[in-house]
Amino acid sequence: MSEPLRIALVGATGLVGRSLIELCVGRADVRLTAIARREMALPPGARMEMFVAEPARWGEVIEAVRPQVLVSALGTTWKKAGKDEAAFRAVDQQLVLDTARAARIHGVERMIAVSSVGADATAKNFYLRVKGEVERDLAKAGFRRLDILRPGLLKGPRQDDVRPGERAASIASPLADLLLHGRLRQYRSIPALVVAEGILALALKATQGRFVHDNDAIRRASRSLPRIVAGESMR
Repeated sequence: MSEPLRIALVGATGLVGRSLIELCVGRADVRLTAIARREMALPPGARMEMFVAEPARWGEVIEAVRPQVLVSALGTTWKKAGKDEAAFRAVDQQLVLDTARAARIHGVERMIAVSSVGADATAKNFYLRVKGEVERDLAKAGFRRLDILRPGLLKGPRQDDVRPGERAASIASPLADLLLHGRLRQYRSIPALVVAEGILALALKATQGRFVHDNDAIRRASRSLPRIVAGESMR
């Protein structure tokens, strides 16, 4: 059997990060290392490393574990940031870019970043403008392969993160999704687990280039993920 793919995950405590950790349980084809600022309970059966450190030391962790792929599922909310633009940028922009640059310094050549549908560096909406600026700057970081995921409304159980607006939108999503066609399909809801499956499938690809994936592309990637049986991977 070939050596497992080494993946470093930042943003492990969020919805997508937790889904990716759960997805990797029992897989022999990947070795996941999570990097976070606080501890979290790992799912039963998880055989992985988790490093708890301040962001200023994340580069040291990356140097130590030598991942082949960096996955960033970092992100906060406008409310958590105290409705302060600088505080929001500190996580969703600066921390993402600092981690990406540290990864490049230590030889990581591939990155997968979770962005947002509608991300645009010229957008009037602050949230979408920041996401677009991050995408623009990641493209300049020098990764051999860069995958940007732009999911719509993320669905799944969040822990210690109550978002009433998002919860209401999730409840309404089955009907709302039926009304979104054509270019609006990208705004449909998508389960965090499907996004995690897409991330893992893309991590296993070796093709060079820069790729942007909307909901439909994420779902296609998800369906291409090799499945596992008794710890071995198979299609």
